[in-house]
Amino acid sequence: MRYLRATLVATAAFAFLANTALAEPKTNLLHQWATGSDAQAIAKLGEMFEAKGGKWQQTSIAGHTANTLAKLRADVIAGNAPPAVQLKGPEIAEWNKTGMTADLDDLAKAENWEKVVAPELLPVMKPSGKWVAAPMNIHRINWIWASPKVMQAAGVTEVPKTWAEFNAACDKIVATGKICISHSTADWTDSTVFEVVVYGQDLDLYRKAFVEGSVDAMRSDGMVKAFEQFRIMTSKYMDPGMNGRDWDSMSALVGRGEAAFHIMGDWTIGLLTAAGFKEGTDYVCAQAPTDWGKPGFILNSDSVVFFQQKDPDYVEGQKLLASTILSPEFQTVFNQAKGSIPARLDVDLSKGFNPCQQKSQKDLQASIEAGTLVRSMAHNMTIPQKVRGAIMDTITEFVATPDMSAKDAANAMADAAEAQE
Repeated sequence: MRYLRATLVATAAFAFLANTALAEPKTNLLHQWATGSDAQAIAKLGEMFEAKGGKWQQTSIAGHTANTLAKLRADVIAGNAPPAVQLKGPEIAEWNKTGMTADLDDLAKAENWEKVVAPELLPVMKPSGKWVAAPMNIHRINWIWASPKVMQAAGVTEVPKTWAEFNAACDKIVATGKICISHSTADWTDSTVFEVVVYGQDLDLYRKAFVEGSVDAMRSDGMVKAFEQFRIMTSKYMDPGMNGRDWDSMSALVGRGEAAFHIMGDWTIGLLTAAGFKEGTDYVCAQAPTDWGKPGFILNSDSVVFFQQKDPDYVEGQKLLASTILSPEFQTVFNQAKGSIPARLDVDLSKGFNPCQQKSQKDLQASIEAGTLVRSMAHNMTIPQKVRGAIMDTITEFVATPDMSAKDAANAMADAAEAQE
């Protein structure tokens, strides 16, 4: 009997090891990067996954995160949760609450993620204490991209540091017949610029309204003041030809010397580089204006969250994909192309990275030390999606309605957010 039991145990152990050994890692990444440099970045991830022995598949859903979420919900209802999904902060936490996310703790421990990933991202990737997602990068939102040629022609000697300086510079630039702010009309581009204005005017207001979701903060005099500044920008300084403009053509206006400034995240680097524009000659980068005199950083991070799988091939594929995403090699190649900086703090940016990316890494650390680092509302890193959507709708309505007052906009934002609770 003892011999039989030992034989059965040995057989079972062999079968387990055999299954593990025979598992062929594969994945199907559900994501929203369907075109342009974003699609190329995902393709690079696929190439590296396959180079390590994995079988790569992807499902791309163009457009908003809402489209990706709709596809994800349909797959889950059908009992076919995807092994890997490109999602951000609040969605990671929401799906983690369902108990359907995979546990990556063993891999994270083996690869020492806790020590190398930026600490601000840990609560996002570990919403309940266990690793369920892997960060791909750190984007900075509060950049201002400037044309040295346009500024010089208008007598603007440096990139404005405060909103008063910004308005004064724009008055000079518009007087020369040039566009001051390159912009396109979309809810996310409108909201990107507006959150940079709120952050730059009042850091505490930003946290209360856009991180904590306080409707009282949205209705406050500070928010009215932010809308007043935004109205000056939309009515006096933005190009009348912005309606219908593609978002990825905005940066070219600065590169070609047709517009002075562009307020947008660091993915602008990829667009400027692809168009052949040179940093220091065709454009310069700086922190967008703040009125409180400290280094600041609005953070956004792309990430992949993993869902539990029964197929051992997909389980092994999740380990391989997460390990690939957090490898220094992928973090370097991916972020050099995308304009962001690595989510790992131990990657050397001295070679192959744009000077603006090197500045971003230094400013991130300075912002951490100054206590001014925040996550982006416009780019889905703070409040729930339905509240974020209501806020963004109000901001875009304000841009599209020239006679809408700043006070009416602040009240409308608060009402819309409150209706989602």
